[in-house]
Amino acid sequence: MKIQGKMFLGLAVFMLASAIVYGLWSKETVGTTALFLSFGLTTMIGFYLSFTARRADNGAQDREDADVADDAGEVGFFSPHSWQPLFLAGGGALGFLGIIFGWWLFFFALPFALMGIFGWTFEYYRGEDRTQ
Repeated sequence: MKIQGKMFLGLAVFMLASAIVYGLWSKETVGTTALFLSFGLTTMIGFYLSFTARRADNGAQDREDADVADDAGEVGFFSPHSWQPLFLAGGGALGFLGIIFGWWLFFFALPFALMGIFGWTFEYYRGEDRTQ
């Protein structure tokens, strides 16, 4: 994670320089604001990765002598057949269309988005936890 943190912090420096040059050269506020916000976002991500890398064990990507096989193994669990992202994407699409065509469209988007969020959150929850 050290390398990724350094990459994001380097990108943040580039975004800051770009925002300053763009703001002075173009005198346009929207693009300048977007570049400064991009600088803030990349700074937050770079700081988080650098801070977390100090507390976590060194991964294979942080060693010079590491092979690709050193990073092999289980990454995590991913649901093989979930319909919830489709509902969430539909609700998001309707919500963004509501910005374009009218705010009334949010009333139709909200049930889809809530169904996707709650369904995805509780997808594998079946009743009470009986592990105790």
